[in-house]
Amino acid sequence: MPVSPALALVGFIGLCLLVGAVGGSMTARSIHHWYLTLHAPPGTPSNWVFAPVWTALYVMIGTAGWLVWKRIGASPALRLWGWQLAANALWAPAFFGLHSPALAMSVIIVMLLLIALTIRAFRPVQRTAAILLVPYCAWCLYAAYLNAGFLLLNHT
Repeated sequence: MPVSPALALVGFIGLCLLVGAVGGSMTARSIHHWYLTLHAPPGTPSNWVFAPVWTALYVMIGTAGWLVWKRIGASPALRLWGWQLAANALWAPAFFGLHSPALAMSVIIVMLLLIALTIRAFRPVQRTAAILLVPYCAWCLYAAYLNAGFLLLNHT
């Protein structure tokens, strides 16, 4: 029995939001204790900014994956999408769970590479899907700057 496109869209977005919720719960445990002891790099936004930005990005990431799935189904491009989402899921546990900006920096570098490869793979298949991932890539570049700042300013 084929999956309904509407149900698949809910699944793609739901998976992304689940990744965000797990990361958010990891963040919430450290944000009021360990994180407050860190020296923040210039340009660090208020904590309240992250939840709405990531929520919007996860909806866009899920929609992008769904658009490619709808066009060509399971494919190498969609596998890349899954790998970048897996890397995304590892960042919060590395940074907030293990209190390791160094490990998180390694994760975000891999994540950025996978996002770029996903955009490149999506472009010939579904241009809109590729475009939906550009703000995500930009935000992750900013997050990499912040991560590097935390690493350099708090390296002991």
